[in-house]
Amino acid sequence: MKEYKMRRGEHLDDRMPDLKASIEDYFGTVDGTEAYDGHELYVVEDPDNPVFERIVAGAAEYSGKKNKLAVHFEERPAEDVIAEGHADAAADAVDAKNSFLLEATGRDAKSRRESLKREVEDDAPDY
Repeated sequence: MKEYKMRRGEHLDDRMPDLKASIEDYFGTVDGTEAYDGHELYVVEDPDNPVFERIVAGAAEYSGKKNKLAVHFEERPAEDVIAEGHADAAADAVDAKNSFLLEATGRDAKSRRESLKREVEDDAPDY
């Protein structure tokens, strides 16, 4: 499960007031919820794109801090997707993920990557 921060001064609730509807627009019907680290996240058991096997996404709420977007994309092996003739779906899956994350966080892929690098560097032990 990955958690994504919003841009400075922005909040998930403002960017996606109806998170469930946004998840359904991008990935398919939400089938229920699942608890993860005390957060109730939406589950898409049968995503529209054949590359995805299952998607879990929602708001990770922390007291005294801004909410983060928690997401886990379970993807099928590329060989299986290609063997079924869905090679073009892979590009659509990448576009869907990036568009969803950009809309939710206000950060493009490069900005998200740099932010994750900084977090890893900040968490590195001092020797």
